[in-house]
Amino acid sequence: MHVNKSANNTSSTMTKVGIDAISYYVPALYLSISDLAAARNIEYAKLNKGLGLHRMAVPDADEDAASFAANALLKLINENSLDPKTIGRIYLGTESALDAAKPTSTYAVEAVEAELKEVYGERCFKHCDILDMTFACIGAVDALHNSLDWIRAGKNRKAIVIASDYAKYELNSTGEYTQGAGAVAMLLSESPSLISIGDTWGVASQSVGDFFKPRRLFDKVEVFKSTAALLGTTLTDDEAKNLMEKDTSSFWSDGEAKFNIFKEEPVFDGPYSNECYQDRIKEAFEHFRTQKKVNVLKDWQHLLFHLPYAYQGRRMIVNNWISWLKDNNSINKLYEIIGQPSSQADSEWIRNASKTELYRDFTSQKIELGECASSDIGNMYTASIFMSLLSLLNMAYDKNIHIAGNTIGFFSYGSGSKSKVFEGIVEDNWKSVIKPSKLFEYLHQRQSIDVSTYENLHKRKLKNSVSNQQYISLSNIETTPLKNGYRYYSFHN
Repeated sequence: MHVNKSANNTSSTMTKVGIDAISYYVPALYLSISDLAAARNIEYAKLNKGLGLHRMAVPDADEDAASFAANALLKLINENSLDPKTIGRIYLGTESALDAAKPTSTYAVEAVEAELKEVYGERCFKHCDILDMTFACIGAVDALHNSLDWIRAGKNRKAIVIASDYAKYELNSTGEYTQGAGAVAMLLSESPSLISIGDTWGVASQSVGDFFKPRRLFDKVEVFKSTAALLGTTLTDDEAKNLMEKDTSSFWSDGEAKFNIFKEEPVFDGPYSNECYQDRIKEAFEHFRTQKKVNVLKDWQHLLFHLPYAYQGRRMIVNNWISWLKDNNSINKLYEIIGQPSSQADSEWIRNASKTELYRDFTSQKIELGECASSDIGNMYTASIFMSLLSLLNMAYDKNIHIAGNTIGFFSYGSGSKSKVFEGIVEDNWKSVIKPSKLFEYLHQRQSIDVSTYENLHKRKLKNSVSNQQYISLSNIETTPLKNGYRYYSFHN
């Protein structure tokens, strides 16, 4: 592979900052996409060859975003012999928050502190700044951006950024087969051993409704009457209100006219979200280039994306690739294959361009290595772009591909919507850092489950865990008045 040292925008007089170490946690259970396709009467090739899907990570009955984050954090600390007291901040990017006030990161840190207390003492993260950041799938990139600035502003600072999510969709929906789960944790520092990240960031934002998770409001009287009707009783509004007032529970008789329900499954418009994705990354890249000149085809050896499904990046970047060919006076190579478009918005011509050997060579060289993990895990929301980084590094290590000095272009996206484009340089010591990762070895050792078990886990019908793997898991949700809803985590054996 071509090595481009000159692409590093970090001057010799400026201390490098970036990712010094990286770890991950992916649930031990998975569902085969071929099994899901058969159950849903979907042609498997559409999902496998069309979207690049092989397997879907499925959370166990006692797992959630906090436990994912805790496991990734604990693994990062143990594998790198980190002293927790040297970490100044732990920022978590997630859109799978467990509480409207208490950060999910606090649950994760509390669980890890309990595991580390014998070595590092009680509350080993006592002086660590802990925070959640939420902006759909880009929240962890925001946490990375913010934390790198914090490191640059000080001296010898260390931070940990965690991306943790459960991408859950309605059963039988068009998003179901893209589901996935897990977390990635990264140690950020000066003079990083893995990836140095430049200080140029392209940003583009617009408030849109392509994907969101609203609080759904329900009228109490109507719900009460509907429940009575299911039991064979018809009630008037006044009769329902009188019965509700007499109820001794804290739900029906609390005086509120409405109640809201938060669901993990989003409201989304897939085609519109794809359109927003393309628009934002285009705008963010243009903003990046107003600050720093970059020739993607020559300067960036690898491109990584937020991947709702494995082939999302290669599908979203076609128009950009065509413009990059023009920038390099190479567009005639494409014209020779499929002719010239009838107009700039010739969608059929663009689709044909994406099917050419020329474009396949581009994706094979710059995108493919970062897609492999997504094929076996599914969507990880905030963690997907960082799992793509892990995929690239592990594939390069396993295939003995020399990537030291290579430049990586990151195209992140979060619905709602926002994109950030930035670049990183693979450091010389990357192999020794990534060697213990063994990502694909782990993914191939996971436990397969059938569609029935998956659906029962999805519906939260199973009380006991399915996996025998050892991990930090949810052990109890408190029900006493002053602690009602508080979550406790412990090591699952």
